[in-house]
Amino acid sequence: MAEVLLFHHAQGLTPGVRAFAESLRAAGHTVHVPDLYEGRVFDDLEDGAAHAQESGFGSIVARGRAAAEGLPEALVYAGFSLGVLPAQSLAQTRPGARGALLFHSCVPVTEFGDAWPQGVPVQVHGMDGDAYFVDEGDIDAARALVASAPDAELFLYPGKQHLFADSSLPSYTEEAAALVTRRALAFLDGVG
Repeated sequence: MAEVLLFHHAQGLTPGVRAFAESLRAAGHTVHVPDLYEGRVFDDLEDGAAHAQESGFGSIVARGRAAAEGLPEALVYAGFSLGVLPAQSLAQTRPGARGALLFHSCVPVTEFGDAWPQGVPVQVHGMDGDAYFVDEGDIDAARALVASAPDAELFLYPGKQHLFADSSLPSYTEEAAALVTRRALAFLDGVG
């Protein structure tokens, strides 16, 4: 079984992020879900993104690094949207990473180094019509990652929703979220 460090999105540690973590735990995986916002949860994505900008993206990544301290090196790093920043940073820079699951976002690998680390599998999941994922360059970063790393996969789902895998939000899309969960569990079984 795999051990996962899962980071929440810009709206905070919502019940939907907790429910996703529980679905991984129910399959036998160990999942840590730190609260990078110290208890704050936002009803609206724009308010959450404004809070993240106010805190500073570097601060979010640093909080993610702090959350990894004391945990084993052999982790799978996972993140929902904003949470991809610390997840991807740790997967690329912390020794011993077992893999990465990047949901709703992907940043260029050059943000955290020269290249994706060899032998660290990664999945990127996003909707093909999501303005945040497509128009802000995440899909291009994901395609570049897949082109440069043999263990990288990009999964695109039909639709326009951003946080479609968070069951507590209006953007939740049940069919796509169920497929994300199945693919994430198969990934974890493969690296665990």
